[in-house]
Amino acid sequence: MARARALGESVLGTTSPNPAVGAVILSADGAPVGEGATAPPGGPHAEITALAQAGERARGGTAVVTLEPCAHTGRTGPCADALLAAGIARVVVAVPEPTELAGGGAERLRDAGVEVVLGVDRAAAEAGAMAAWLTGVREQRPYVVWKVAATLDGRVAAADGTSRWITGEQARAAVHRLRATCDAVVVGSGTALADDPQLTVRDDDGRNVARQPLRVVVDRRDRVPANARVLDDAAPTHVSRAADPAALLAELFDRDVRRVLLEGGPTLAAAFLREGLVDEAVVHLAPTLLGAGPALIGDLGISTITGALSLSIVDVTPLGRDVQIRLRPTRHTGGHQHADGGS
Repeated sequence: MARARALGESVLGTTSPNPAVGAVILSADGAPVGEGATAPPGGPHAEITALAQAGERARGGTAVVTLEPCAHTGRTGPCADALLAAGIARVVVAVPEPTELAGGGAERLRDAGVEVVLGVDRAAAEAGAMAAWLTGVREQRPYVVWKVAATLDGRVAAADGTSRWITGEQARAAVHRLRATCDAVVVGSGTALADDPQLTVRDDDGRNVARQPLRVVVDRRDRVPANARVLDDAAPTHVSRAADPAALLAELFDRDVRRVLLEGGPTLAAAFLREGLVDEAVVHLAPTLLGAGPALIGDLGISTITGALSLSIVDVTPLGRDVQIRLRPTRHTGGHQHADGGS
């Protein structure tokens, strides 16, 4: 299942509005003989790719999948039927299918005599590649990852407004890898004006990669000039005049966006946090001090320590001279999905 989860994570940012699923096929004697992950919309599901790789070695074997195999016909046929046709004897699933449309796969498999085990490593799968899609199913909005780079004293720019470069090359490369896992990258007009970012995903040689997320600029007052880099032809761009974060996410959800990277400045980030619409935070800290300049987050309307927004650390990763801290909000930041530790 760990391998299946990793396969799902490897295709994050390419499958929306479908879930990023991973599958591993084991032969009857338990040897791995096939694996796959969800293709872009219209392509094969993870199980189909894994079965094709396994061939006849799948007969009598086990399928390990991060999401319950579907039982309906959409752009592709039912995965449950494909598993039966391949002679799979046992199916191990992390996350039961939460939608009525695609549900029934486990029941169909069991009715045909296949052993089905549900809920294996469910929490890890739901917190991983499945998180964005599950947020869409449960809350009808995209999953939001807030990314920010700051100095050790929490400054995102110097007093004169300069901010390049707070972090080093390894941290900046990590940002491009993170962008590649998302369907859209969001900034406000203030960031677009101050930094003139292109917001593309670039490879190690600094070249734009083929697949680019949607660039989104929140610009209610038409402040961003036509020659801004974010409006060039390197990637698609959506200029939004949404009144608030919830309205913006509704716009993006209707565009099949399921995972958003929030790269806007302190004001926009504060607006998302105030509304409980940040699901994950990725903070890059540089071992430098400025003592003045804009803080990494704007006014949250908090006047007492008891009202502080609380986050839990998921992991800490050195990135050259910098440090990446990945966090998830607790229930105090809103969002029912955090209240019980689930996703």
